[in-house]
Amino acid sequence: MTTPRIQEPPVVLDRRTGPHGEVVLRRHGDLLQIIANGTFLMDTSDGRSERLLVDAARDALGPGRDRPCVLVGGLGVGFSLAHAAADPYWSRITVVERERAVIDWHLEGPLRELSAAAVADPRTEIVEADLVRHVHEASVTYDALCLDIDNGPDWTVTEDNDSLYSPVGLAACRSRLNPGGVLAIWSAQPSANFEGTLRNAGFRAVRTEEIPVVRGVPDVVHLAVRAA
Repeated sequence: MTTPRIQEPPVVLDRRTGPHGEVVLRRHGDLLQIIANGTFLMDTSDGRSERLLVDAARDALGPGRDRPCVLVGGLGVGFSLAHAAADPYWSRITVVERERAVIDWHLEGPLRELSAAAVADPRTEIVEADLVRHVHEASVTYDALCLDIDNGPDWTVTEDNDSLYSPVGLAACRSRLNPGGVLAIWSAQPSANFEGTLRNAGFRAVRTEEIPVVRGVPDVVHLAVRAA
C-alpha cells in the first residue's frame, strides 16, 4: 500500500503591515503566494491570465502604434511585467505598486527569480504609489493601462479601490490614455454590469475576454478603448 503524500503547510517568508493592512508572502510547495489582509491574491502557478491582460491590450492597439507605452497596475508576482518586458513592442513599461513589500520581494527577495530581467530592462520603471491616486494625479499618459490590483470590479482588495471602477475613476483612467488607447482590467470573475459602466464612462469597443480555468468560473479581461 502506498502511503498518501501529506501536503506540507504554507511557510510564511515575510509578513508586513502597512497603510493598507497586512501583506504576506508565503511558500506552499513549489508556489509563492501573496496574501493581503487574509485574502488570497495570486500565486506563481500559472500566469496565463496575466499574460493575456498584456496581450489583449496590445492586440486592441494594433501594429500601427508608434513606440507605445504601457502602465501595469499592480506588480503582483511579476507575470504581467515579465511578459511585457519580453515583448519589444513596448517602448516604455511603467509599473505602479503601492505595497513597498511587494517591490522589495522583486528587487531583493524570492520573487526576483521571476522578474529580475524585466526589472533590469531599461524600459521598465517601478513607481511606488497608489494606483487610484496615480490615475487621478499623474500628468503622463499611456497607450495602454493593464490593471490588476483587485480580484475584479466587484471584489476589491480594500474598500478605497472601489472608486477606480466608478464613473469618476474610469474617467480618470480615460484621461491617462492617449487617443485610441486601451484600458484592460483583470477580474477573477465576469462582472455583469461593468461593460455598461465602461460605455457610460465614454469608452468604445467594450468587450470581455474569458480565460478558462480548471475549476469554477473563468477569469476575464475587460477591454475598452478611448476614442481617437
